[in-house]
Amino acid sequence: METDTIAAVATAMASSGIGIIRISGQDAVQIADQVFCSKGKKALKDCESHTIHYGWITDHGGVVDEVLVMLMKAPNSYTREDTVEIDCHGGVLVMQKILETVIRHGARPAEPGEFTKRAFLNGRMDLTQAEAVIDLINSKNDFAWKSAVHQLQGVVLEKIRSLREKLIHETAWIESAVDDPEHYDLDGYGEHLAGVVKEIKGEIQHLLERSDQGRVLKEGIHTVIVGKPNVGKSSLLNVLVGSQRAIVTDIAGTTRDVLEEQVNLNGIQLNIIDTAGIRDTDDLVEKIGVDKAKEYLEAADLVLYVIDGSRSLSEEDEDIAELIQGKKVIVLINKSDLEQQAELGQVENLSEHVIAISAKDGDGIEALTDKIRELFLQGGVSFNDEVIITNIRHKNALMLALESLELVEQSIEDGMPEDFYTLDLMNAYEVLGKIIGESVEDDLADEIFSKFCMGK
Repeated sequence: METDTIAAVATAMASSGIGIIRISGQDAVQIADQVFCSKGKKALKDCESHTIHYGWITDHGGVVDEVLVMLMKAPNSYTREDTVEIDCHGGVLVMQKILETVIRHGARPAEPGEFTKRAFLNGRMDLTQAEAVIDLINSKNDFAWKSAVHQLQGVVLEKIRSLREKLIHETAWIESAVDDPEHYDLDGYGEHLAGVVKEIKGEIQHLLERSDQGRVLKEGIHTVIVGKPNVGKSSLLNVLVGSQRAIVTDIAGTTRDVLEEQVNLNGIQLNIIDTAGIRDTDDLVEKIGVDKAKEYLEAADLVLYVIDGSRSLSEEDEDIAELIQGKKVIVLINKSDLEQQAELGQVENLSEHVIAISAKDGDGIEALTDKIRELFLQGGVSFNDEVIITNIRHKNALMLALESLELVEQSIEDGMPEDFYTLDLMNAYEVLGKIIGESVEDDLADEIFSKFCMGK
């Protein structure tokens, strides 16, 4: 653990009402005393922790700004180090001047995420809680926000610790029995261990089953609007966004490039991509747009397939139906305000989820929202006692742990000696430890914290 003192602007570098400069480390209070002139004339080192002081930041005998200084002494701070936060006026130049002054008096500029990294290294939080901090900052919908808060409270930590305790208990029992066979009986132990492994596997599999759902709800559902030209795809995008984001005309092939927008539908975020109408075309620019549409379609979590209800289905509709096979698809029969020509039987063959809408009037959008919630929130999401994995790193580690446990089961089935079991039990234990940071490489920690903003 580095012992030098770090400093950074903890608020956005933009004009605002207030700005905060954060200092953390063993010399934080001493440095602050050099630059802060308290109206009460009392040095910060002589003040009680968790107190606020009014005064001025000075440099070379001149006043830089009028400030409030918050004092938090170790270990009762975010980093578990002595920490001083300077609340100043929120001008970019003012914040920069104060930071430069602090650095001149002994601090060094903090690296991205270094305050939270120190909180992790000093044992204030585990790695899942540290990752929850950046998830909370970046959350863009209710699910992402609640999930980050839930993880910040330690529910993932508690779950992983519980699994590891079961694994280390069995490992310790085996090793004790091997070392002291007179006092530990391993007769029938394989059957007992098989039951324990089955139970742990079931818990991990349950976490994995909901992990994809958690990921898409946290990051947003990657949604692609497809259909042949002039069926109302861009009109649908405009209705969902609530503004005229896409150009709408009666001319087929108006949309040639990809339009991307984020929409929040009752707490669920859709990352919507409006694509060019899919059809055979000799127009080079439109053809590029069609190829892009097919490319985005491959990676979509949800496909909104728009057809024109006022026209019969064509060969182009059937070609698109082949492209979307195997995807989560909602078929939207647009132009429900007009006389319907599309045969319902043909439409229902495209998907079991069919909704009539009018992108012109906004009819059917509520039904669409309900259908999306049904598809991605089976059984709903509870934040009281349910652990939902939203981090791909956590998911990969759980999958590796599951593989190790399957090897234990195979060893038991093959009648291998008990000491063979410990190899794969410990592999699972170590892999799960990487989730919470109890066995994590420096380069992985650096990569995780590099994604944070400078003052966090």
